[in-house]
Amino acid sequence: MKRMVSQTKSVKLTRELKQLETQSGDELKDRWYSLYGTRPPQKIHRSLLIAAVAHRLQENVFGGLNSSARRHLIQAGNNSAAPRPAPNYRSLRPRAGTVLVRGWGGATHQVKVVEDGIMFRSQRYKLLSEVARVITGTRRSGPRFFGLKSAKEQQHGTR
Repeated sequence: MKRMVSQTKSVKLTRELKQLETQSGDELKDRWYSLYGTRPPQKIHRSLLIAAVAHRLQENVFGGLNSSARRHLIQAGNNSAAPRPAPNYRSLRPRAGTVLVRGWGGATHQVKVVEDGIMFRSQRYKLLSEVARVITGTRRSGPRFFGLKSAKEQQHGTR
């Protein structure tokens, strides 16, 4: 959702962002402290300091991530050993044992989902999109090609 911002706030933000390049390291660190409420890391590179301050300034004017996206990122960051989406994000990947059938080019194509990938014509593929590319010869979304829908799409009946 876009947030409407007054012309005055937009002009002020633009001016502040331009000024960041000319500020001293100490000024940037003070700005960080006023925006984040903590001291920046001691050996932070100037370019990262500017980017972080600019990000927070823009976030204050335009708004930040919604709470569910923030929770998802925090959970993903806390569990770096398991690069899986958070449980509240429904995956389009079907469970092992699922057989998907799709007609294309006058032929019926059948794939089987296995624990570590997709079986198609006795070959193992990592992603449905790889199989869709083999079948069609073009890059496309495998889940969409095989008719899988997200929870939101199912709810609204869209494709």
